[in-house]
Amino acid sequence: MGDIETVAVTDLPDDFTDDGDQILLDVREDDEWEQARVRGALHIPLADVPARVDEIDLDRELLVVCRTSGRSYRIMEYLLMRGIDGAVVSGGMVAWQNAGKPVETGSADA
Repeated sequence: MGDIETVAVTDLPDDFTDDGDQILLDVREDDEWEQARVRGALHIPLADVPARVDEIDLDRELLVVCRTSGRSYRIMEYLLMRGIDGAVVSGGMVAWQNAGKPVETGSADA
């Protein structure tokens, strides 16, 4: 997919809660987020990212995750056109879970 960088799930921490260097942006829908998510990830559904881009800490390395990578590539293309660098988590949450990495479930408000 062109100039978009990728990163393997095995190269990422299990928890982004206190990660001051990286931010994991999850662009999946609310129901997908509730089924399984990475601890400490920032959830902004794909369609909402343009209006909410100011919520992303651009001083940190941006990593984008979705279910399998398709939406992540789409939003990274958009962000790159606006001068925002980042990388796609290769294989998305499917790869994350297949690698046996931990997930949280349920509503984040619960």
